[in-house]
Amino acid sequence: MAVSNIRYGAGVTKEVGMDLQNMGAKNVCLMTDKNLSRLPPVQVAMDSLVKNGIHFQVYDNVRVEPTDASFMDAIEFAKKGAFDAYVAVGGGSTMDTCKAANLYASSPNSDFLDYVNAPIGKGKPVCVPLKPLIAVPTTSGTGSETTGVAIFDYEHLKVKTGIASRAIKPTLGLVDPLHTLHMPGQVVANSGFDVLCHALESYTAIPYHMRSPCPSNPITRPAYQGSNPISDLWAVHALRIVAKYLKRAVRNPDDIEARSNMHLASTFAGIGFGNAGVHLEMAVVHVLCAADPVTERHPDPASSAVSTVSALCLPGADIRSARTQDAGPMLADRLRKFLFELDVDDGLAAIGYSKADIPALVKGTLPQERVTKLAPRPQSEEDLSALFEAAMKLY
Repeated sequence: MAVSNIRYGAGVTKEVGMDLQNMGAKNVCLMTDKNLSRLPPVQVAMDSLVKNGIHFQVYDNVRVEPTDASFMDAIEFAKKGAFDAYVAVGGGSTMDTCKAANLYASSPNSDFLDYVNAPIGKGKPVCVPLKPLIAVPTTSGTGSETTGVAIFDYEHLKVKTGIASRAIKPTLGLVDPLHTLHMPGQVVANSGFDVLCHALESYTAIPYHMRSPCPSNPITRPAYQGSNPISDLWAVHALRIVAKYLKRAVRNPDDIEARSNMHLASTFAGIGFGNAGVHLEMAVVHVLCAADPVTERHPDPASSAVSTVSALCLPGADIRSARTQDAGPMLADRLRKFLFELDVDDGLAAIGYSKADIPALVKGTLPQERVTKLAPRPQSEEDLSALFEAAMKLY
């Protein structure tokens, strides 16, 4: 189990300057995106750096849904800046970009594909020491403040991939629920379903002891190692929080209790999937996002093969007389109802996909064995085609 240090509480972002001072940082890179650079979360962080005498430079060219090109732009900035610490203020795109910049600035002679997941990259283990990285999440979805994963679109192949290593996880995550008050309701809904899917997939991934072969050296053990007793605790708790608070958080932007709990749920799910992994649903999402990087949506989450989590996931499902083979359809029905109640787009067709896209989507999913092999059952091309076809319309 590997996880970042986490500090949670309203206003903890104000402490970032003191943290950097305590680390002895002299030259800091603050990464964010153009939109956030003008909003309170970034301003609070910069005020704290100024107050504590921290010299810093701002990189605000982070791309929402990063690409290999946008990663490399941030990497060049980091190399030229010779920074001794990093602060990432934003969603998963910002935190992941900052992880990559820290990694390659710390390993300046490495080729970009050296650390990218195989088979697209070489998947080399990270053996160089990295600089401290403090992550300040402003959305409640990715859990990237806890994980050693950085995801991007590899434009040449039109597929999403990433870098996965415990070495790149942030040193500290400052989880400040005040930042959630700046999120529109639909962003809360979509990011909330991200939490749900992360936790659900972590819990239903194949068990860690069924992974094979055993790594010949601990340094090559994958970050995504399968479901395990510790990740399960975090995943189940995240699901319960989502069930209790997501609707409230979407419908009432002033419900600080609901939005604070969803911010925590994102972190909890991140701790879970950052060690257990995700599987088929996230592989499918990666293909959809790579095909249409402006739109980040999930297909029917029920397409993941799941077992007995229906009662844990959403309240009200009566499983007293249910059979094992009923678990999948019951969970599908509960999730579909949840999606409908929060006015999520009605399937892939609603966001511009058609049946004509299915062969390309299947082709993009097949190479993502790093995650698809964690699914509780294997998938054929026919299975994937049926999944995409069923996801065209949900309700």
